[in-house]
Amino acid sequence: MTHIPSVGFISLGCPKALVDSEKILTKLREDGYAISPNYQQADLVVVNTCGFIDAAVQESLDSIGEALAENGKVIVTGCLGAREAEIRARHPQVLKVTGAHAFDEVVASVREHLPPRHDPFTSLLPPQDVKLTPNHYAYIKISEGCNHSCTFCIIPSMRGKLVSRPIDEVLNEAERLAAAGVKELLVVSQDTSAYGLDLAYRATTWQGQALNTRFYDLAKALGDLGIWVRMHYVYPYPHVDDIIPLMADGKILPYLDIPFQHANSRILKLMKRPAATENTLARIKAWRELCPDITLRSTFIVGFPGETEQEFEELLDFLSEAELDRVGCFTYSPVNGAAANELPNPVPEEVKQERLQRFMDLQSEISAQRLERRIGRQETVLIDEVVEEGAVARSKADAPEIDGLVFIDGATHLNVGDWVDVVVEDADEHDVWGRLV
Repeated sequence: MTHIPSVGFISLGCPKALVDSEKILTKLREDGYAISPNYQQADLVVVNTCGFIDAAVQESLDSIGEALAENGKVIVTGCLGAREAEIRARHPQVLKVTGAHAFDEVVASVREHLPPRHDPFTSLLPPQDVKLTPNHYAYIKISEGCNHSCTFCIIPSMRGKLVSRPIDEVLNEAERLAAAGVKELLVVSQDTSAYGLDLAYRATTWQGQALNTRFYDLAKALGDLGIWVRMHYVYPYPHVDDIIPLMADGKILPYLDIPFQHANSRILKLMKRPAATENTLARIKAWRELCPDITLRSTFIVGFPGETEQEFEELLDFLSEAELDRVGCFTYSPVNGAAANELPNPVPEEVKQERLQRFMDLQSEISAQRLERRIGRQETVLIDEVVEEGAVARSKADAPEIDGLVFIDGATHLNVGDWVDVVVEDADEHDVWGRLV
């Protein structure tokens, strides 16, 4: 039997990078390559790297080194690929280095170093392309790059300026995924609410509908697919208010992932964040009045250069008043190439860690209080896993990997991908427990 060339794949970083990995793998499968689950069976390994913070850079470099040690033939792509000299200084033997979303370049390099054996019987693809997520949910990336110049971030230098996908292309992909059994679409990009800006909100038609390439039109059309649609990485521009009625009407999930990053106006100005804060609390209140079930997730940075104790206390006050449902927090990390590295008055590491602990202690209390309010409520949940003790699910308030879980003891008869109704009976600061209705 003729050997089928096999490619191993390591995907690091955020869901946007995961979507890139899926696109590359789909192109490789189209060429007849097998995808190997381990180094030993692979003829070559592709490492899709992350370069956002120093810890991610180190993880990427370590993964490249491991792949070289275990396999010997490695192609590098992804965000860290924009810093080729840094990669080759550590690992000069890599075969090729490309930047982010360089799908064709990666595939061409694989072909060069591992010529394909095309066989139409082994190259058949499912209609939704190759996925790295479970069958019942999928990430869908609507744009590349970002137009902002946040001082702590180097994403624009690695992924470029905003480039939106045509809305009919996005909707066609979403429809294929729904037809293939996907129950939840997670919409991702660097700046989801800026979608279509670079295309001047170009008008088009899709299945007889007149649509503009913009955030609202996309959300409304996705809401017609009859599956869960979850919005990530949304900047709180005024036009975001327009999609809250879609959430209240059950068209898309009542969930917004908004990276506020801080609450103090001086720190936000130093960060060069695009959204002002003075109306943020009022807008959160208005969103909750219109859609009481809305779940708000956000991320914050503590210990940004120059952050004073008073400014940090302002952030804690904001947290107490906003009562956000899901929150992630990081200490400021000086990323190679970020403008914020040059700001004066860096915060000592021990102060950063102390502030992080205070922040997370407060948020744990807030999260526990908000989850406790769900006790006694009936909720629809999506089954992610069935284990010996029962089923593990997520509610409309829970994105995969980053939010909490719903545990259903004894429900071993359920199947992954089922929607079921439960009554919430208990909760802690992260997760809830329910019984089947």
